[in-house]
Amino acid sequence: MITAKTVTTNFFWRFFERCGAQFVSFVVSIILARLLEPSVYGEIALITVFTCILQVFIDSGMGCALIQKKNADDLDFSSVFYFNVAMSVVLYGIMFAVAPFIAKFYNIPHLISIIRVTSLMFIFSGIRNIQQSYVSKNLIFRKFFFSTIGSTIGSAIVGISMAYMGYGVWALVGQQLANAALGTLILWGTVPWRPKLIFSLKRLKRLFDFGWKMLLSSLLNAGYTQLRHLIIGKMYTAKDLAFYDRGHTFPNIIATNLNASIDSVLLPVMSAEQDDKNRVRAMTRRAISISTYVMMPMMMGLAVCAEPIVRLVLTEKWLPCVPFLRVFCFTFSFWPVHTSNLNAIQALGRSDLFLKLEIIKKIIGLVAVLITMKISVMAMAYSLLVTSVLSQIINSWPNKKLLAYDYLAQLHDMFPQIALSCIMGGCVYCIQFIGLNDVLTLVLQVVAGIVVYTLLSKLFKIESFNYIFNAILKMVNRKK
Repeated sequence: MITAKTVTTNFFWRFFERCGAQFVSFVVSIILARLLEPSVYGEIALITVFTCILQVFIDSGMGCALIQKKNADDLDFSSVFYFNVAMSVVLYGIMFAVAPFIAKFYNIPHLISIIRVTSLMFIFSGIRNIQQSYVSKNLIFRKFFFSTIGSTIGSAIVGISMAYMGYGVWALVGQQLANAALGTLILWGTVPWRPKLIFSLKRLKRLFDFGWKMLLSSLLNAGYTQLRHLIIGKMYTAKDLAFYDRGHTFPNIIATNLNASIDSVLLPVMSAEQDDKNRVRAMTRRAISISTYVMMPMMMGLAVCAEPIVRLVLTEKWLPCVPFLRVFCFTFSFWPVHTSNLNAIQALGRSDLFLKLEIIKKIIGLVAVLITMKISVMAMAYSLLVTSVLSQIINSWPNKKLLAYDYLAQLHDMFPQIALSCIMGGCVYCIQFIGLNDVLTLVLQVVAGIVVYTLLSKLFKIESFNYIFNAILKMVNRKK
């Protein structure tokens, strides 16, 4: 049985890894945003529409199946490894071949070479993916920490150096490739697993029975997510896409850090306890309560401080991204709710339900895109917010039967965090009317937000606050 200590330790390793990497990435993105024009980011975003969709074939499905399977062995891991490497080579060949057609679609001829070089990331992903699954399966997330931090710092040096030397869009391409290559090398150097010269088509088919539904679900999600970028890039301008994408980036950094930490640890832990539904329900409830306690104030704080942050960090030329940033803050606020519910469904082996939920959500989302795409880019952003709220209700629906934990019960567990975040946000927002410069305003807002949220948590005896505080205290005492 997996202990609470193991879960907590691995969660913090994963969380520190994500936070450390994103902090470095955040600093690098600030430097690059000052050196490069918004249109350069727009061009990379256009390519990302296609690479993100194809990346799903490597990152999803079989890796999830290995984690979910209780007795996965070397034959399973090796079979999936060779399958993934072959798939990555095929995907690179596809992108190499269709590059001229993508460039013609956007009417930007020089995208051809950028697409062909950027797509080399598929090869690194194919080699690295099963090592990542092994780390998750065995709850050794400390390995991720060294791999991610090392690759992030190394790629930052490459990207900034190329930007200073005037390479323009190639600075971003170089940064992405360096990150993928270094991450793969470090992970292979620190994780003990190696593929053996064994392969079983029979085992692969068994894993595929679970994995294909997860693959299709992820493919639907990636396609739907990138559809907005595709439409904006085609119907509007590269700058419009850059502002939309940059507004998405800031809250996404916070949401991805926390969400990846929960997702990576929760699925293998729940899968190990899949025969005990009471344990899975307790884990789901704890995950929702704690993650929303952390996520809500961060998103609220970022939303109310958006303008001075963008002006200080990215300069005046990026101010058009502020409205998008605020909308996406509220969109991402409930991401942990999605993750916790979906992980419970996956852990119980119900990939069929997972796929059905994705189809329902994407139909609703597609209708929202079609309604808003000719109105404005901002209307498309608001449609994502509306569909996100609907999606969390849809994701929770199966767990009413599977775990006896419905959405109303989940909303009850989230309500204290939501209320405290709103009060804190109101207090922080009022500070801007004092009339100080951006630096002093931002410092006061951050300090006030932390103090108000902490005091309210202690005053109302919020369970999640006590749980996190005690967990950190135990870790510190163990180190001593």
